Amino acid sequence: MKDEELIAKALEARKKAYCPYSEFPVGAALEGGSGRVFAGANVENGVNDLSICAERVALFKGVSEGEREFRKIAVVCAGDFCSPCGACRQTLFEHAPHLRVLMAKPNGDYRTVKLSKLLPEAFEL
Repeated sequence: MKDEELIAKALEARKKAYCPYSEFPVGAALEGGSGRVFAGANVENGVNDLSICAERVALFKGVSEGEREFRKIAVVCAGDFCSPCGACRQTLFEHAPHLRVLMAKPNGDYRTVKLSKLLPEAFEL
C-alpha cells in the first residue's frame, strides 16, 4: 500500500477518537504483512491510566485477528508530525522492531522514520 493511502486511513480513524478530556484526537493505521490494514483511534477514560493510544488500538486489533507481521504504521494528530508515545514505541517494537513509522499532519504532509530510531535501546527479552 502506498504511504499516502495508509495516512488517509489514519485520518479516517482519527475521526472516531474518543477524547473528551484532552481534546487531542489521534488516528493510526497499521499495515500487516498480509497487506491487511488495522485502524485505531485513541480512547480516553476519566482515569487517565485506563486510556489507550491509537497506535496500540491498531496493533491489538491486528494481533487479536491473527496478524503477526507488520510493515508500517501511519499516525496522525493535530498540528505537527505525530510521533508515538514511549509506551506505544515499546509495544510496537515487541511485535515489529523494523516497523516504518509515518508521522503525519492532518494536511497529509509526513515524515518517515524507523521505529528502532525512535526507540534506540528498546527493552527486549
